[in-house]
Parts: sequence; C-alpha cells; structure tokens
Amino acid sequence: MTPPAFHEGERAVQARVGVQERLAQIGPQVIRHFMPDQHRDFFEQLPWVIVGTLDADAQPWASVLVQAPGFIRSPDPQHLVLQAQPLAGDPLAANLAEGAPIGLLGITPHTRRRNRMNGVLHGVGAAGFTVEVSQSFGNCPKYIQAREPVHPGDRSGAAPVVHELLQLNASARRIIAGADTFFIATAYAGDSVQAGRAGGVDVSHRGGKPGFVRLDGDDVLTVPDFAGNYFFNTLGNLVVNPRAGLLFIDFASGDLLYLAVTADIIWDGPELASFAGAQRLMRFRVQSMRLVESSLPLRWGEAGLSPALQGTGAWTQEPVPGPG
Repeated sequence: MTPPAFHEGERAVQARVGVQERLAQIGPQVIRHFMPDQHRDFFEQLPWVIVGTLDADAQPWASVLVQAPGFIRSPDPQHLVLQAQPLAGDPLAANLAEGAPIGLLGITPHTRRRNRMNGVLHGVGAAGFTVEVSQSFGNCPKYIQAREPVHPGDRSGAAPVVHELLQLNASARRIIAGADTFFIATAYAGDSVQAGRAGGVDVSHRGGKPGFVRLDGDDVLTVPDFAGNYFFNTLGNLVVNPRAGLLFIDFASGDLLYLAVTADIIWDGPELASFAGAQRLMRFRVQSMRLVESSLPLRWGEAGLSPALQGTGAWTQEPVPGPG
C-alpha cells in the first residue's frame, strides 16, 4: 500500500477548507519518501538549516544549525548527513537522540527557495548526525523576505548570554514586535501506526510585513495565516497537538529567541476580518522563553519584502504593553 501523505489532523483542515479530495490526489505525487536530486543538491549548498525536534517532555522546539556550506551532504536519496553541533544555548543540544523524530527546513531567503524534509535521527555523535527521510517536499516562495547571509567567521570563543524565563522580557518583545519572519516547529500526537510517514515533527517558515505578529500584554502572540500550498502540515499538527516551538531571529544582532507555546486556531470572526489577506489566525500563549544573545554566526543584508505581501494588511489594534 502507498503510505498516507497526510495524517488525520492535516486531512481535517483540508476538509474544512474544501481541498481534501484534490490533496488526496496531489499529495502522494509531491510528498516523497526520498529526496530528488535537486533537493539533495540544495541542502548541500546551505550555510544553515532550520531544525524541529522534541524535548524529553514532548515539547516541540524550532532551532537552527549553522556551518560553512558543505556541512550537509546526501550520500543517497534516503539520507542527509549533517556535520555540525548545536549553537550554545540552543534546545536542540538536549533533543538529539537515536530514533527521535526530526524536521528540517532548508531555505535560501535571497532566492526565496525552500525545501522540507521530515525524518528520523540516526548516528548521533560528536561530529553530527544522520537523518533518514520520512517525507521530502518543496514549498512555494511566498512570504519569504529576500535577505542574503554573510558568514563573519569563527565566534567559538564568545560565551553566550542566555536568558531563560517563563514570560517574555523587554528584549524578547522587541524582537517579536519587529519581526518579518519566524519559524514554527510542531509535532503529530496521534496514532503513529495509522499516520505512517505523515507523523513525526515538522518545521516551517512564516513571513509577513514587519509587525505581522501582534503581541498582547498577557504574553499572547496573534499571527495571520495566509494562503499557502494547502498541505496544512503545521495547522494539521496543531489540530491534534496544540504545543509548538517558535524561533525568532534578530537578523541584525544575531540574537535567537526560542519560545515554547500552546496554540489555538481562529477560523472566523471580526478579528480575522480585520486583517487583510488572512485566511485564519494562529494564537500562541507563551509557556517559556530562551533568549541567547548574539548567537547566530551569520549576518544578513537588507531585506526585500516578498511581493506576495502586497495583498496583506496590518494590525489596526495596538498591542497591549507588557512587563519591562
């Protein structure tokens, strides 16, 4: 039998918006259990990759691995070998374990190209780890801000400053308020046998005009969800498991903000109608934060906003001030 391309959460969202029948035909054609050569070549050229994993309490985390291009290689269509270690302070360091699920997002913002790969960890060691493919698929270039990375060199001697709190501090709120990009890790939490390759961990990109993440005073983030490929990998996971991990990057300073959140999906209503272009809203309640200062050893050029954002609006309601 052909393994399912989507689990029940993804199919439920697809059915809600009227695309389940079409996706049932398209899914097996575009979501593969191997990487095509163009995806393998793409990953091998990257200086960074976004990673989704689970901690010991099954909390998803979105993380980032950085190394000079060539740190990822694909010995065959079923595997990626990543020769890199997590950045200091990244939750990823505690989550790499034999047989654990993992999601990868390869993205080159300046070309607006991205490919996803979800799989299983093997061979975890001091040099890095291997990922065996469960699902491999591409994504469209929508909502990606065109910024080009520059690798400034070795920063291994710098001791990181890490802030861990149960609520957002002023620095975290500043990063969120100015963000035009963040990454979200989610995980399936259902019948793994029934889900097959469609289960596991997924990590995805979200983009919008600066300020598209509204931040309220009780540490609640509200985000518009725009039209995409209708796979609904992220929303499908949230339907069956509301826990998620968010990663915000300050592209100027290299600060990395990791958030553990719980999520609700707002399907309709006046709040949704107030944001042009939004098809749904995601509402995240922060459970904890980790902010690592000047962590990312990449700096970036000026961002060119995605043309796809021209039809989107902005929040008309001012965010509620939070604690200092």
